Amino acid sequence: MLGLDIGTSAVKAIAVDSAGQVSAAVSVPLSLDTPEPGWAEQQPDDWWQASVAAIRQIVERRPGAIEAIGVTGQMHSSVFLDRSGLVIRPALLWCDGRTRSECLEIEQRIGGEDRLASLTGNPALEGFTLPKVLWLRHHEPAAFHRLATILLPKDFVRYRLTGDLATEPSDASGTLMFDPAAGQWSAEVCAALGLAPSLLPNIGRSADILGRVSSAAASVTGLRAGTPVVGGGADNACGALGVGAIRPGQVVASWGTSGTILAPTSAPVVDPNLRVHTFCHVIPETWYLMGVVLSAGAAWSWYRDRFAPDLAGLADSDARLTAEAATVPAGALGVTFLPYLQGERTPHRDTAARGGFFGLTLAHSRAHLSRAVLEGIAFALKDSLELIRELGGSPAEVLLTGGGAKSPFIRQLEAAIFGLPVRATNREEGPAYGAALLAAVGIGWYPDCAGAVSASVTHQPALTAAPEECRGYLDPYRRFRAGYQRSRWTPNA
Repeated sequence: MLGLDIGTSAVKAIAVDSAGQVSAAVSVPLSLDTPEPGWAEQQPDDWWQASVAAIRQIVERRPGAIEAIGVTGQMHSSVFLDRSGLVIRPALLWCDGRTRSECLEIEQRIGGEDRLASLTGNPALEGFTLPKVLWLRHHEPAAFHRLATILLPKDFVRYRLTGDLATEPSDASGTLMFDPAAGQWSAEVCAALGLAPSLLPNIGRSADILGRVSSAAASVTGLRAGTPVVGGGADNACGALGVGAIRPGQVVASWGTSGTILAPTSAPVVDPNLRVHTFCHVIPETWYLMGVVLSAGAAWSWYRDRFAPDLAGLADSDARLTAEAATVPAGALGVTFLPYLQGERTPHRDTAARGGFFGLTLAHSRAHLSRAVLEGIAFALKDSLELIRELGGSPAEVLLTGGGAKSPFIRQLEAAIFGLPVRATNREEGPAYGAALLAAVGIGWYPDCAGAVSASVTHQPALTAAPEECRGYLDPYRRFRAGYQRSRWTPNA
């Protein structure tokens, strides 16, 4: 199986054999454009070129071995195609914050936030796809006039692989145009906003074969023409599948470019205050609640690149900074870091939130700042975990995935801050692994996703924190929570 993940910082491709083992892995970096503060764009054709490069490297290592392909990728980001299937303009990404007025327009036209939530399970937020479509209509009318199809990143790559336009519920439910309870596009939302339903692709299931590799794609990738490509899923849903989080009661904490807390549910539970999201899982008849930290790994990378230039280019730069952080006590001697570098989604829903350090004195060193950054990201994730509990979730432990799961120090820090046992898994490949499992289910290697997880994923022993270690983070967490109000940015203030 080939698992392909269209991320924000890279396209990742892995080959997974019939025993669930990863036999090859490739990552091709991507760049991010920020034309104005709060904006974030990428060229969809760059995703395709990076995908081609990654696939070719996999095929060179595993010639003739690819039986099927699963695709996953960043949620919400908008790909605008014309009638010829050509990209109209750069994609507006999930972390793009330019659409505040469009969000207000959506609420007004739908009949209020509560009505919108009843239709889509979510509030109107800048990162979602629908506000981006309205922004295109308002600000680039000539481009909007050319618009024929709206796709999500992984669906664009599947389109380039197969020539078929399609999506599936886990990604569709992040557009604000999909009814997650009914499992279909919302005709009421489209009508209220004056958008033709023909702009939206057909919907299949995540493990359904939704296309086959075309001759043209085969010639540039080295894949065999006719290779099945399944529906795949949103990165968070595929990441949850890839670590075995497919049942209610499980919780996953992920550190990617963004950070998430994800909890599967057996019904579409909607937060009355709309602080966490309700999306479809890649598992049939399963949904999940999710809180989002817009800058998790991105905040750490920003800090590392600007505060540790002496470590630039070193393969172990992250490990060195983390080792520095481990030399200072919990709470970083009073330093608090807010990771709101692109605004924040959960629990604040506030594009005007801004990141920063506070509590600095002459006694502090880079080690204190490093620890404060790691703690700040974990505190932001804890905000979402507390909301999951408030909505009836009762997690007994937290599964870890993403960059943070690889560090013993960060795993211990999360156990203490969350106040729960944490477990890593035998799989560190994240969403790409979940996409590969969906491909395996799609061609019958496994009967269903539960069978794929049972055969492929094991959880490491739980890591716990002593009660006094957990108590040591109570005051730092209160400082973190109090810091939000002082972080808000007001233009021209």
